[in-house]
Amino acid sequence: MGKPDAGTPRERYRAQVREEIKKYAWEQIATAGASALSLNAIAKQIGMSGPALYRYFANRDELITELIKDAYRSLADILQDRAEAGAGLDGLAHALREWALADPQRYFLVYGTPVPGYHAPADTTRITAEIMAVILDACTAGQPPVAPPSPLETHLDDHRVWARQHPAPPSALRRALAFWTRLHGVLSLELAGHFDGMGFDPARLYADEIEGVTGH
Repeated sequence: MGKPDAGTPRERYRAQVREEIKKYAWEQIATAGASALSLNAIAKQIGMSGPALYRYFANRDELITELIKDAYRSLADILQDRAEAGAGLDGLAHALREWALADPQRYFLVYGTPVPGYHAPADTTRITAEIMAVILDACTAGQPPVAPPSPLETHLDDHRVWARQHPAPPSALRRALAFWTRLHGVLSLELAGHFDGMGFDPARLYADEIEGVTGH
């Protein structure tokens, strides 16, 4: 018997079950963290045997990989949509915060502490490259090149593997990394609750960091 064509009832059912498995996986992660993710526990919640569930995800790492790809894809799509609507670097920064606050567990899965024993496959970097490309585009747009480049900019220009084939000038490379590190620093602390009880509005701190990166 040949492999069923995509879009057949069997394929649609398989896709539906995989989505249900991922839904319960996110619930587990929200309750106990990604390191405690258990396919057998998910199987019991669904009313499925462990061996049956393994027909949909071969192991825990395959399931985590799918969750990570979904998380990165959702952020990539949001940033791309905002960019196509005319948002500049500050607009992308606000979109990043909205995405993070909407689902902190999703944020921490991709930008928090790595899951013990898990190693992401190389193809997950393809989506992260899309995210960085949108940011590099925004950092490059309307920015005159800085001459001469700073020592850091020279270093980044010589070590631009992370930027893939993007033709961003050295000043844009530095701005993109400042955007990524400074904003994620604030978001990570906020979502982890480290600002609780300090008596200030994290949104104002985040906005000040945006101004520091964008200059406006």
